[in-house]
Parts: sequence; structure tokens; C-alpha cells
Amino acid sequence: MPETRQPAPRPAAPMPETPRGAGRLPHGFRMDAHSHGEGQLVYAAAGALATTTERGTWVAPANRVTWTPPGFRHAHRFYGETDVRLVAIPVDLCGALVARPGVFAVSPVLREVLLALTDRPETRPGAYERLRAVAIDELVETPDHSLHLPEPGDDRLRAVTDLLHADPGHNATLFELGRAVGASERTLSRLFHTELGMSFHRWRTVLRIHHGLIHLTGGRSVTETATACGWSNPTSFIEAFTEVVGQTPGRYQAALRNDIR
Repeated sequence: MPETRQPAPRPAAPMPETPRGAGRLPHGFRMDAHSHGEGQLVYAAAGALATTTERGTWVAPANRVTWTPPGFRHAHRFYGETDVRLVAIPVDLCGALVARPGVFAVSPVLREVLLALTDRPETRPGAYERLRAVAIDELVETPDHSLHLPEPGDDRLRAVTDLLHADPGHNATLFELGRAVGASERTLSRLFHTELGMSFHRWRTVLRIHHGLIHLTGGRSVTETATACGWSNPTSFIEAFTEVVGQTPGRYQAALRNDIR
């Protein structure tokens, strides 16, 4: 999970653990590992959110929403000044959604519904439930796996991913990483595919995109972010970022600057 060098600040009061809630959290705020009796949607209307479970880490910018089913232990970390929205999904409604954690793309309709659910009081009986039903209808599509970074169980592979987490911008080859951890390139390549479901190159690209999102949210330029995350030039970074996130780094930063909520 991406880290920052400074100690993580905490606000004066924690986010409410209520069926719905909204609040501004400072850069670096953490929610330690916990679970819920209900399902939970967490949406960063501004800023970015990293959610970690035993199945790996997702980073969700403002065009993604994280979903955690009942009973799954998870932790959150927030990047930039985050406008975070929480919506609980009762157990009897969770069957309409996938039974594992994930992230979903946020359509314009879903964004407005999530904001309405957390911004305004219920003025008519049943209005909240009707809005929540719309949100669930918008989430019935397959979750977006592009920003999911799975974590390994094999000790050799974990040693490699730990090195990459510590320095995502380092351009060591899989052969060089294998020598550092005492495993062959062939073995590690096989483990990336069998344990993580992706190639070494793809896993490192997603890791770098995670860090890129955080740097961009923190105000770094596209060029600075590309260099810090290991790309040889901004064009390569822009192409990779657009393929994974669905928009260019420039548009992502423009949306952050233009957010007035």
C-alpha cells in the first residue's frame, strides 16, 4: 500500500460509523483494520482513497467507489484533502452486489446519488431507501479490476513485491530482483501469473499507477510524477495512466482543481 514519509495526521474527531456520513479528512489519515456487520461503500468525492484487505489493495480516485461486503476486514488511507462519503448497505441488500471487496466505476448518475445520500437529510419517508436502490442498480456491473493490486502468499514472491513497494520507481528487472531474493526469474514469472493473475510488468505498472495517483493528488506535476514512479518519459506514463484509470493525468488533476464541493 502506498506510503508517505511524514507521520499520518489524524483529525480531532473520527469519521462517523453511521449508515451514511460525510466529512473532510486530511492527507495521510488512516482507518486501521476493521470490519462491518453491513456492506459499505466509501467514495472520495475529492482526493483519493486506498483500501487494503487480505485480497490486496485498491486505490480509488474520484471516478471510483470502493465496496466492502459484510465481515471483510479492511483498512483505509486517504490522500490529499479527501471529501469522503460513507454509505452502508444492509445485509439483506448485499446479495445484489459481488461477495468480495472491489471498486466500481462512478457514473455521473452514481456520483450524484452518493452525494445526495450523504449531503442532505431525508425529507420524505422512504426517500433514502429509494436513492440507495438507485446506487445499487448502478453497481450491478462487474467491478473494475484495473486498480486492484493483489498481494502474494508465497514468501519468495512477497519478498519481491516488498522490494517494489519500497521503491516503485526502481527499474530492476525480474532477473535482478530474483537474484536479490534467491529465486529464479522463471519461478517468479510463473508465480506472478499463478498467484496474482498478471505478469510482473503489469503488477509493477499498477503499483506505479497507485503511487502516481497519490503524487498527482498531492499536487506534483505530470512530469515529476512520471519520473518519481519510474517512467523514462511523461508520454509513457500518460499512456499507462490513461489505460488503467480511464482518463489522462492532466484531466485527473484538472478535475481535482475544479472540484467545488
